[in-house]
Amino acid sequence: MEELAISLDTVWMLLAAMLVFFMQPGFALCEAGFTRSKNTANILMKNFVDFMFGSLLFWFVGFGFMFGSEGAGFIGAPNWGSLSFYKSELPVEGFLIFQTVFCATSATIVSGAMAERTKFSMYLVYSAFISLFIYPIEGHWTWGGGWLSELGFHDFAGSAIVHSVGGVLALIGAIALGPRLGKYGTDGKSRAIPGHNLTMAALGVFILWMGWFGFNPGSQLAASGEVNRTAISHVFLTTNLAAAAGGIATMFLTWIKYGKPSLSLTLNGVLAGLVGITAGCDVVSPLGAVIIGLVCGIVLVYAIEFIDRKLHIDDPVGASSVHGVCGILGTLMTGLLATDGGLFYGGGWHFLGVQTLGIVVIDLWAALTGVLLFFGIKKLHGLRVGKRVEEEGLDIYEHGESCYN
Repeated sequence: MEELAISLDTVWMLLAAMLVFFMQPGFALCEAGFTRSKNTANILMKNFVDFMFGSLLFWFVGFGFMFGSEGAGFIGAPNWGSLSFYKSELPVEGFLIFQTVFCATSATIVSGAMAERTKFSMYLVYSAFISLFIYPIEGHWTWGGGWLSELGFHDFAGSAIVHSVGGVLALIGAIALGPRLGKYGTDGKSRAIPGHNLTMAALGVFILWMGWFGFNPGSQLAASGEVNRTAISHVFLTTNLAAAAGGIATMFLTWIKYGKPSLSLTLNGVLAGLVGITAGCDVVSPLGAVIIGLVCGIVLVYAIEFIDRKLHIDDPVGASSVHGVCGILGTLMTGLLATDGGLFYGGGWHFLGVQTLGIVVIDLWAALTGVLLFFGIKKLHGLRVGKRVEEEGLDIYEHGESCYN
């Protein structure tokens, strides 16, 4: 029976890893659909690069930085491709694959905010740096048994560790690049640059929604036994409810605010609910999940407006709002709505305080390393393509081919 349970848990972990991997084409289609046709090949290439580089670098060094047992609480010991240091009942190779797809997701988030104007060669540099250094270190603080986990910080599947880090890095990258040509007029007003294919974007979001059923329930890392069966079923439910509530909240808000329900914003509203529930999907009730989804879906609209129209930061797909703002909200609301320890359930202020400390420290790490990374590249080599390349499209100039011939 024990052997059977381990086999079942292994299969579940690998199935969840496949679902999370399928989020990679979801991100690719979503980002491509929200941007212009002349940059589609470039965007698809970047989403392949994230996973290809991330797989090799995370296996060789990042896995040790994140889970190395000899590290002090800030960073683990590098493993140099060896997996013998990690001891578990489940196969270490399977756990590595599961963590690799998470690592690739964090890097992929950044590409959307920096779309349509980034040098491909420099994209390779910063994508590798995220997989090699930024993500594994803050991941060690939490999932790797580091100092934040010892304080009781709770992020079940990555609202803070994956999404808010990706969102903050996306924001810093967009600031370093500057807006796309023609995005802001001489009067300072924002001009819409519509994406070329909302069908593609919608399919991408459907794929991401499905992939999230591996992202969140898979983080239980087990399916055998009554406790695990109940846990993954609960996480499936809370994940789906938050996504639905986020999309509905955004749809009705845009209907009231702009006179018509916006498809593009509703798609992001679904993702906002998914990002928000990811931290506490295992510890909040179904009602709590709906509340998190509704709050994230509403805040998303105002966050996109504020970043675009007030701060004049050009984020073509809204990554900094969806992943950054809603990742922060989801982490904090876990401290409010967790049925065991949450403030609204009589748990006092301690858990909320730990959640606040965790998200602040994690995002400060992302912001600091992001500034050094993006502005360092900008100073040393240049981060942005030339004006003619941007005007005519990155596909031909950067890759010598087009998606639409």
